[in-house]
Amino acid sequence: MKIALPVSQKSLIQWVSQATGISSLGVKVRLRGNDLHILCESPECPQRWRTLVDLLHALQHTDLDALTKNEQPSIYQVFVYGRKKGENRPQWCHQVFLNQLDLHLQQVEQALIADAEKSSRTGGALILSNESLARKGDPDAIARYLSESLSTFGIGVEVKAKKQQPTLENPSNQNRLLIYCQSSYTPDPSLIAEPVAQKLRSLKLSGYQDAVIATQVDGETDFDWMLRVDLTPPEIMLKEWARWGDLQAIARILNERLSDLAIKVTATLKESTLHIFCSAADPKATEQIPDKTQCLQAIMPQLQALAPQGILAATVYGHQTIDHEPAWIDWQSLPATEHPDLAVSALELSSAGDEPAIIFLLERLLNPDIDTRLKTGGTRVLLLRKGDLLHIMCEALVCPSRKQVASKVTQFVRQLKIVGIAGVRVYGRRAGNKEPFWHYGVDFINRQRLVPEPTPEFAATAAYVGELLTPEANEPVLRPDLTSQDVQSIFVEVAQDWGARIRRWLLATQLFAEKEQSQEQQVEENGWRVALVWGLLGFLLTLQSDWILGYITSHSIPETPKIASTRPQLSSAEEQNQRLERTVFFTNTSPASKNQVFNASGFTQKEESITRGKATATAILLAARSPMPSFNARQLDEQLALYKQRLAKNGKPPDVLIIGSSRALRGIDPTTLSQALATQGYSDIDVFNFGINGATAQVVDFILRRVLQPSELPKLIIWADGARAFNNGREDVTFKAIAASPGYQQVLQKAPANENSQNSNTTSASIKREQSFKNTTHTDNNSQALDARLNQALATISTTYNQRNQLKSLLNKTLKSLPLLRGKSAVNQKITSADPEQDVFEQAVDFDGFLAIPIRFNPATYYQKHPKVNGSYDNDYKSFQLGGEQDAALQAVLQFCASTKITIVFVNMPLSAEYLDAVRKKYEQDFQQYMLRLAENSNLIYRDLSLIWPQANENFSDPSHLNLYGAEKVSKKLAIDPMIPWPTK
Repeated sequence: MKIALPVSQKSLIQWVSQATGISSLGVKVRLRGNDLHILCESPECPQRWRTLVDLLHALQHTDLDALTKNEQPSIYQVFVYGRKKGENRPQWCHQVFLNQLDLHLQQVEQALIADAEKSSRTGGALILSNESLARKGDPDAIARYLSESLSTFGIGVEVKAKKQQPTLENPSNQNRLLIYCQSSYTPDPSLIAEPVAQKLRSLKLSGYQDAVIATQVDGETDFDWMLRVDLTPPEIMLKEWARWGDLQAIARILNERLSDLAIKVTATLKESTLHIFCSAADPKATEQIPDKTQCLQAIMPQLQALAPQGILAATVYGHQTIDHEPAWIDWQSLPATEHPDLAVSALELSSAGDEPAIIFLLERLLNPDIDTRLKTGGTRVLLLRKGDLLHIMCEALVCPSRKQVASKVTQFVRQLKIVGIAGVRVYGRRAGNKEPFWHYGVDFINRQRLVPEPTPEFAATAAYVGELLTPEANEPVLRPDLTSQDVQSIFVEVAQDWGARIRRWLLATQLFAEKEQSQEQQVEENGWRVALVWGLLGFLLTLQSDWILGYITSHSIPETPKIASTRPQLSSAEEQNQRLERTVFFTNTSPASKNQVFNASGFTQKEESITRGKATATAILLAARSPMPSFNARQLDEQLALYKQRLAKNGKPPDVLIIGSSRALRGIDPTTLSQALATQGYSDIDVFNFGINGATAQVVDFILRRVLQPSELPKLIIWADGARAFNNGREDVTFKAIAASPGYQQVLQKAPANENSQNSNTTSASIKREQSFKNTTHTDNNSQALDARLNQALATISTTYNQRNQLKSLLNKTLKSLPLLRGKSAVNQKITSADPEQDVFEQAVDFDGFLAIPIRFNPATYYQKHPKVNGSYDNDYKSFQLGGEQDAALQAVLQFCASTKITIVFVNMPLSAEYLDAVRKKYEQDFQQYMLRLAENSNLIYRDLSLIWPQANENFSDPSHLNLYGAEKVSKKLAIDPMIPWPTK
């Protein structure tokens, strides 16, 4: 069976055949990673040196990457084989480095001359190894060096150097090495991680902080996995451990120092004294005694510079190899005798809670083999203490095994008996990942937890997690084989196809006919007549339909008989009680009032879900009775009514006000936050959630500076939202609706008086923005008045306009009675009953203004009912820009809070990984930079929680909103945040 070769391999075969003179039938090529393998065969085995000379000359004038049409990774080396036809194994093989063609050619020409002269003289051009070139730090040389081992797996390598900005963790401004691996499959990280790390660390590169390895499958745009390799030199790792008093590290450093003197060292520690034994390195030198002066001059400066922790003195012994009795002894004091901080051992420091000491002991526990740690970087430990819990992250090139690490770490921490630690949480991950692969926890005391603790963010990973690599695969994919004529012909075919479809559709309507040359003038002359006739027919048909529907409606619905009744006279007390009963009945009327114990699925509700949602009817009633006109936003009216009721009841504003869009409304639970603050020592903290669906920065600015008085605001405001609330490129529908309301007009009339009483300095941008909305509102009011007049005029003519509600119910009843729709309505009713009532939950806020959504987000079922919208087509991110009116509103809020001495905290709420595609992730990163710059130059406190649970769908009700359980976790996380200045009483 014949196998068709790719175009790139066909061109390579033709090129080799032309260069060497060998028939194309005797040439075979194969690309594996960054290596090109060429097999040349003929009836007689091709001459080695003649074939190589011809091939090297051709390589000097040929770009191999152009022959492959950039379909494969760059070629770094070529392997040439020669064999006789019919044989299975080649008779000779030669390796060619493409970056040293001149040296190869010189060597091969000398060998060809020597072979022709039958001389044994060998050519002498020195071919430098890739390893020696890679040690200089050149990215291309490093790529060739790594391809020697990775090409056997079919993996191509490309290496780049990225300059790093100076940070606290990288003050020397070291670079980062980016290693891109491309293959036709996804290689297992455990297969290539440690070999590649050993080769990189063996180079002992200077000027590089770390290396990041990213793998990508051919044809795909995203990276499969990333891996971080620590390039800290082994000498520095040894010194770090030696400073903590590690015996193996100290002995290894001293042996390297005494290797020139042919002396070996062994060390032991007894109490706080280091015992060092010096002997001859050569086991045959049985009678040699190391010189005392030379040993002390080499050993003591090293120990003085290291200043090992917890070691007060050193005793040095010199003895023969076979004689156990020392020939000489010397005792020396170490810096720990003069510095009390160095006198405490690492074990004592860790028991007292010293984090660096704990990290050293744990890393020493998890890296028993010091050679493996120096070769690969070993297992690294990150530590984070939160409350009485110690969180320990263990990461390595291959994720540490939970079975081998978890119990060992927890048992060691238990033995330390660290003061104030009542439990430990251990996590494991691969170096370069942000989320752990596994977690394990042990409590040293009995405790009851209703909600599991979220995985904390380790601050030490922020230096490289999240921005390890900048994806380079976002460029448009183009086909280089298409010419301009091909592209033009494709566009012509598509246009013709669509034109034919539109033409057939227009003809099918019977309103259009085939155009003939003789009818063109007639159509132009009679066009207005045809339009007039069709217009009159349409008007008459509308009137006739209206009269017929009015007749059917009036005769199909029976009139309700009017029964005369007299109302008995009640006393004032009885009448008041009756009104109260009606009010209670109204406020308690809801779909769930008939069955408050069982939910829609038939299972008993949780106690929390029964008590929530009772404030909605009360809010509607309070909003209806409020003297404040409506803001054309029902939720704003109801939330404002609840807040005013809270003010009237307590006589003062709450201690904390939560404000923002629906992400705040659903995302922070005031009850949980108040209870969590009580455990932190902040008792009786009153919290209210003033979240509004669709609220942008302009809406928040309007509520804080216009709707509410300064005396009605607390001293701490938590603004919970995200990037889309500050997008000035999208249409602000919510604020436009508010700006067209009578409530907005009344607030603006009171605005000058409020500004004078508040002594606030409103910016010119804010004034212009409000003036523009006044003009817009006036225009909208005129259009609404015209629309109302037209409706009244049509109502006098139409017979069904006044009976439109009866007509709707009649049509609905008639359609449902049809046989074809009965089955569908039954199915829809089942689906609706099985699905939790989202609309009910969206309105069921509690008396603290919080909306509790118990739905758990499941992508498998969610996208069956809702479309999955890419960020490029999301209107919330349309024409994304951080500036303009939304930025002016934010600046006005910050200035207002500064003048009224109100602390404002902005919380970037969590988002799920399903929501954060490449487009939205870029906008979120821009927003984070925007908020960080703003926090540095203003009184704003910024807290970022957007990526704390990207994979925890159980905490979300949809891709971008938290549910009841996620809100509980966020509230507890905010309560223990040390950056938020909670009010004290």
